[in-house]
Amino acid sequence: MAPQHVVIDDRFRIHGGARLVGEVFVGGAKNSVLKLMAASLLAVGKTTIANVPAIADVEIMSDLLRRLGCTVTHEGALLTIEVPQVPMHRADYDLVRKMRASINVLGPLVARIGRAEVALPGGDAIGSRGLDFHIKGLESLGATAHVEHGYVIAEAPQGLTGAPISLDFPSVGATENLMTAAVLAQGVTTIENAAREPDLVDLGEFLIAMGAQIEGLGSPVITITGVKKLSPTHHVTVSDRIIAGTWAFAAAMTQGDITIHGARADHMEVMLEKLTSAGAIVTSTADGVRVKMEQRPTAVDVATLPYPGFATDLLPFIIAMNSIAEGDSLVTENVFESRFMFVNELSRLGAQVHVDGHHASIHGITQLSGAPVEATDIRAGAGLVLAALVAEGVTTVDGAFHVDRGYPKFAEQLRALGADVTRE
Repeated sequence: MAPQHVVIDDRFRIHGGARLVGEVFVGGAKNSVLKLMAASLLAVGKTTIANVPAIADVEIMSDLLRRLGCTVTHEGALLTIEVPQVPMHRADYDLVRKMRASINVLGPLVARIGRAEVALPGGDAIGSRGLDFHIKGLESLGATAHVEHGYVIAEAPQGLTGAPISLDFPSVGATENLMTAAVLAQGVTTIENAAREPDLVDLGEFLIAMGAQIEGLGSPVITITGVKKLSPTHHVTVSDRIIAGTWAFAAAMTQGDITIHGARADHMEVMLEKLTSAGAIVTSTADGVRVKMEQRPTAVDVATLPYPGFATDLLPFIIAMNSIAEGDSLVTENVFESRFMFVNELSRLGAQVHVDGHHASIHGITQLSGAPVEATDIRAGAGLVLAALVAEGVTTVDGAFHVDRGYPKFAEQLRALGADVTRE
């Protein structure tokens, strides 16, 4: 019998031992641009979004918008979205399963055309992120919403009506969906315990540029006064604080010196404080941040929290750094219950990490050792690549497509800083 050809995803091959030195440029935030793209559905006509990162998720969201009847063109870092008078209302599973942010078309579609059917989303394997807040919030605004045959179906044939909404947890996705629904609702909506992330503020500013009336962005209470109609706009995406954080940890772990252009220090205060505690020298530059480390890092304790706390997306990096740091540390995850799946792979490199519930206790060792490992999500993949940089010998990281979803040209950027990283 002829051998069957199995298609295997790319993997990274890393030779450990490099000290990363040089400059990187951080573009627009993945966690912002995907939501901006979804929110473009709120206005008929041509919206343009600049500073768009070249990542796989942007292509998936572009395909989803095309499926809904939009024309999407992408030239360099500029995205143009032409929204029809009446978009389609169904977001199918084949696209939605690839990316969690697909659920963000729910609010705009219900607000614009009174109906949305969105498949229950997929994306990263980091724990259950239930849609209860989204559904309860839309019901508060007068929609009927339920899950049927794997789809969230929401209807508001008479339009939405403003209402007070209080979230049990400051969920970013729910705050975004409810904000994009409420901008076209009749009357006033208040969202209490709202998320405060810079990406959410960016979305709010985009909506205001379209003609929405929103107050309280970046605070726990957002007030939205509905308007009859929004207009298309032009918007520049906020820079990606998680990618900036990744490079900051890369400098700290490899005892390197990286200038991160486009980084916003005011969006990363807690993280930069933790790096300073670990021994890094952090300085502001004209357009970013410089992170330099001259000795082995000192272990630091951290607990992830919604913004302005330490971001859950940075958890793999601080665990990887602590695994080769001087001393013992405790890292607590308060946002996603499965974020620690990453630890099993890190342990294959020799890291001494013990997980108990949502706590990880880490005993720092002087050096990891190379081994084959596998990425389970975007940040885990990038975290394993950074760990491989401080491991003796060769490490392969399978599942490069996860990293592609969040990091443009990751291997090329690492090589430019002096790392021995290839893709195969």
